[in-house]
This record gives sequence, C-alpha cells and structure tokens, in this order.
Amino acid sequence: MVLPFPYGLGAALAIFIAFPMLLRKRYMGRMKGYGDSGTGGGFFGMNSSGTGVRYVCLVCSNKHKGGTCPRCGSKIQRADF
Repeated sequence: MVLPFPYGLGAALAIFIAFPMLLRKRYMGRMKGYGDSGTGGGFFGMNSSGTGVRYVCLVCSNKHKGGTCPRCGSKIQRADF
C-alpha cells in the first residue's frame, strides 16, 4: 500500500527472495557448512578430527582403514565415521 503497483510488487518479490537467502548465508556461516570455506559441509564437514573413514570388521571387531581386515582377512565391514 505504500508503493504503487509495479514498484510494490517488485519490492515484495525482492524481500521474499533476498531475505531467506540472507538468513541461509548467515546460518551456514555459523555452522561453517556450505559457506566460503570449501572444506565440505553437511554432516561430514562437522567432523573436526580429520581422520576420514575407518572401517570396523564385523567378524573380529577390528578397526582399520582399507578393504580387507588385516587381522582376519574378512571383507565384511561397516563404515565408522
């Protein structure tokens, strides 16, 4: 009601598009997620240990890196983040 028709519509669209984008950028900056850092994001970017993916053998419960278990030679394993 403050601005005439075409200007008011443009201002409303700008607010409804720019405001959520600004909030998202601010939120992601706090979480250090998809922002400018480029260090990954989401759930795996929050892991500060930096060890990567380790596997746990389901036969002997040995934690290791790689395809087969060095203790028993089994290929049955699960990922441990």
